[in-house]
Amino acid sequence: MSQSLYGADTTAELALAGDLTRPARLTVPDLLAWPQHEADVSFECATSGIQHHRFTGPLLHDVLSAAGPVFDPARRKDRLRFLIAVSGADGHHALLSWAEIDPDFGRAPVLLAATIDGTPLDRAGAQLVLPQDRCGARHISGITSIRVDGGYPSWA
Repeated sequence: MSQSLYGADTTAELALAGDLTRPARLTVPDLLAWPQHEADVSFECATSGIQHHRFTGPLLHDVLSAAGPVFDPARRKDRLRFLIAVSGADGHHALLSWAEIDPDFGRAPVLLAATIDGTPLDRAGAQLVLPQDRCGARHISGITSIRVDGGYPSWA
């Protein structure tokens, strides 16, 4: 939900969907209940130059793991076929692989930011933050949905 569509007092929600045993709808207050991680991030924005911000929120991996992705956790390679699609209220999208955020593989500290520079994002919605990216193109503001998908047929 976005402030402009649902009024100034509405708390934004994001939907966790796809190949999950426990899909959910989460708000920023829900995300604040998770263990919080901080990231000081500098990234190049194509429209406004270099941006510097401090983000706080849970790791994307932790939140998605709790939602129960339908891979076999004992088979590491089973996780490699899963993709994560993130959509924002402004129409921006980003695609990540599960391996990118998995501690056994890329271990990228991707956040679902609940605050930016100490300000809660309750009305604006959570933000996808990839501290390791030099470019801010995969930064998604006002996340509306995160879809986990592992339903790809064999490429052979």
